Amino acid sequence: MDSCQAAGPKKMTDTQKESTLREVTTTIDPEQCIGCGMCIPVCPKETLVIQDGTAVVRGSESLNCDHCAAACPVDAIRVAAVDPGLSQFQTFPADNKWLPHGRFDTASLVNLMGSRRSCRNFSDRPVDQPHLEDLIKAGITAPSGSNCQPWTFTILPDRRAVNRLGRRVGDFFRQTNHMAEKRWLRSVLKWIGRPELDTYYHQHYATVEMGLEAWDRGERDLLFHGATAVIVVAADKDASCPSEDALLATGNMLLAAHAMGLGTCLVGFVIEAMRRDRSIVRMLGIPDHETPYAVIAIGWPDETYHRVAGRKPVVIRYAGSRDTH
Repeated sequence: MDSCQAAGPKKMTDTQKESTLREVTTTIDPEQCIGCGMCIPVCPKETLVIQDGTAVVRGSESLNCDHCAAACPVDAIRVAAVDPGLSQFQTFPADNKWLPHGRFDTASLVNLMGSRRSCRNFSDRPVDQPHLEDLIKAGITAPSGSNCQPWTFTILPDRRAVNRLGRRVGDFFRQTNHMAEKRWLRSVLKWIGRPELDTYYHQHYATVEMGLEAWDRGERDLLFHGATAVIVVAADKDASCPSEDALLATGNMLLAAHAMGLGTCLVGFVIEAMRRDRSIVRMLGIPDHETPYAVIAIGWPDETYHRVAGRKPVVIRYAGSRDTH
């Protein structure tokens, strides 16, 4: 860790953050550029122009989205803000050729989506570091607001680390259940317009109590279901839409995990505990300017299915009128 990291991140003003985020890091090789102009319409910030038959950087801002480099047919563009190592995977060979619209088998994609289920039966086989890191690399292919990519990923790599988190979360819910047992407290809070504890008592108290008793007896882990690793997905609070960005990355990770042979389960109880007790977040080394949005239990599954599970009825509506003629 270098001295800047050891001292902790310096607090930047919103203007400084925006300036750093939008800094132009694009360069174009004038000898290689053929002036085709393919990079111009895909640039969201109009950073590039064609001048004297070649593309040149003229704008003062960039999203550093790498669209220009991806569109260049002669590989003449580089975006320094992009880390090429994040497109290289350790557990499988990645194909970096762009897949055109409509060129993937939709039925296969939907089958992958439908086959991914929340896994609640894991083997005790550990998940190695390459698989965990490749999951994160798959996750960050997701879109993000203004391409700010504000997400962070905290890995709990083994059962020991997972159990440590489980004990802290268990302590939080012991205290919550203790408060929820007090009928007078639930009534007072409900009377002043804070019905959360009463709702918790009626919807979750019994299940949580059963889970805590099972944990104390050394029986089945009803929180992480025996998963041998966990990834906490968080995002910087100052991002334009941090929750959406973090959850989009999470969705990618869930699908990639299934394709890699791993099982996953989102653990909402841990997120709720983190939201109400910041010391749990700090225990994991997550700084205060980040908010966790997903906790993914990960492991090698010890369960099989014979068909894709069905879904409940969904509300579909159209806003405005539709011309049926």
